[in-house]
Amino acid sequence: MKQPSMKKKLGLWLLGCCLSSGIAPSYAADDAPTLTYSWPTNAGPLDPRGYSPNQMYAQAMVYEPLVRYTRSGQLEPWLATHWTVSADGKTYTFTLREGVTFSDGSPFTAAAAKANVDAVLANAKRHQWMELVSTLDRVEAPDARTLVLVLKHPYYPTLMELAQVRPLRFGAPNAQKGAPVGTGPWKLVETRRGEYDRFARNDQYWGDKPAYGSVLVNVISDPDSRAIALQTGVIDLIQGADGEISSGTFVRLRDAGFKTALSAPLATRLVAMNTARVPTNELAVRQAINQAVDKDTLIAKVLYGLEPRADALFSNNLPYTDLGLKALGFDRQQARERLQTAGWTLPPGKTIREKDGQPLSVELVFLGTSALQKSLAEIIQGELAKVGMQVQLRAEEDGALVQRQREGRFGMIFADTWGAPYDPHSFVSSMRYAGHADYMAQRGLPMKDAIDRKIAQVLGETREKQRAEGYRDILTTLHEQAVYLPISYLTAISVSRPTVDNVQFGSTLFDVPFDVMRPASRKP
Repeated sequence: MKQPSMKKKLGLWLLGCCLSSGIAPSYAADDAPTLTYSWPTNAGPLDPRGYSPNQMYAQAMVYEPLVRYTRSGQLEPWLATHWTVSADGKTYTFTLREGVTFSDGSPFTAAAAKANVDAVLANAKRHQWMELVSTLDRVEAPDARTLVLVLKHPYYPTLMELAQVRPLRFGAPNAQKGAPVGTGPWKLVETRRGEYDRFARNDQYWGDKPAYGSVLVNVISDPDSRAIALQTGVIDLIQGADGEISSGTFVRLRDAGFKTALSAPLATRLVAMNTARVPTNELAVRQAINQAVDKDTLIAKVLYGLEPRADALFSNNLPYTDLGLKALGFDRQQARERLQTAGWTLPPGKTIREKDGQPLSVELVFLGTSALQKSLAEIIQGELAKVGMQVQLRAEEDGALVQRQREGRFGMIFADTWGAPYDPHSFVSSMRYAGHADYMAQRGLPMKDAIDRKIAQVLGETREKQRAEGYRDILTTLHEQAVYLPISYLTAISVSRPTVDNVQFGSTLFDVPFDVMRPASRKP
């Protein structure tokens, strides 16, 4: 009798583990099937205003915004059906949708919405990354269906920030402490730490009800194990933009006949360079780095060609970003000449350039748990070695990586943009605050103060032409100063079993639209 392969043994073992831990099969019943998915960690307590360990995909399932960002890049009414903006741009008046209840049956009213916004304002320091929070002066609820936000000064991205996953979505104010109760199409009904989270359909949902009765999210931290879970039927769907599986595995599953899809570009995969640290404090060095890395080969080898090459901080399909900025093309010889002219010479018999007795050496920091970042870092290291630059790789755990960002302890660091609806305004806004990698990367620029003043000006600009000109100035300056090494425009991947129909991508990096997916029609 033929023995099963090691891969099949692993798949059977994984299936057995999942079943023994209480994870249900894909379909619980014909009339209310279960969609099975996976995530590296549990969903968390799902505080609508909370950050890690709260997972954004899960917060988006449970909580809803006043206005929603669509895949076409527009805003549409959601919990608010209508809004007006005062002539001075400081007062936003929202008419709330009638008949909306939280999943515990309590009504969604202006008073409930105000309680949520007040809770954000009471802890404004925690949310200071969002400019709208510091711009809000007060919130009013003159009647049950009217919510009024009064700003200290005009802030054009107000509606875009209200559409974000957190912190300005709405939980039931009177819910039992710690209970995740929202108005969304799903509600969290069960969590087993390290095993799974189970979301049930919210049968009181005001909108179209999901076709699935529940979504079961298995905790699978390893990308290879996640792929095996899909192949063996333990899960139905893999989807996301955070390395859920490797690019190579995606291609293999596509070739094996699984249903696959790639999203449009959602954000930018890039490396930020510290302009306040030797040697990346020199413009010539930053420019040489941009010219020395063969991004086309890197994308082909590591990303299997699944992401388009990035030549600017933002892709041109976002507001105010279609500026025609031209990248320094890949030219290894010109990179060498640029370094030589800047005084970084190659001593006889050595492979690393020097200036004033100091080696041309830079530290590249990456997330140690990310196999993708590790692979990208190793190729960048090899590319820069060819022009006489030493790159020291530093793998860090998530907490230590954040600390390095806050303190500016890096020469280069991976710092992807946030995607819509955060790009460009929220990402650009965060450049002004110490603690963000981008602020630390830019702080050595002689025009840093002018950049920050321009950012504040453009965010409060109510005139469209002047706002566009402001963004052009900011983004052109950062581009010309070569603060970033853009690599590729990040896309989300989706792989599913034939049992799932109408698989779609969310409008952002952070949401998965389980509510529109449905079981495939079964043939008689």
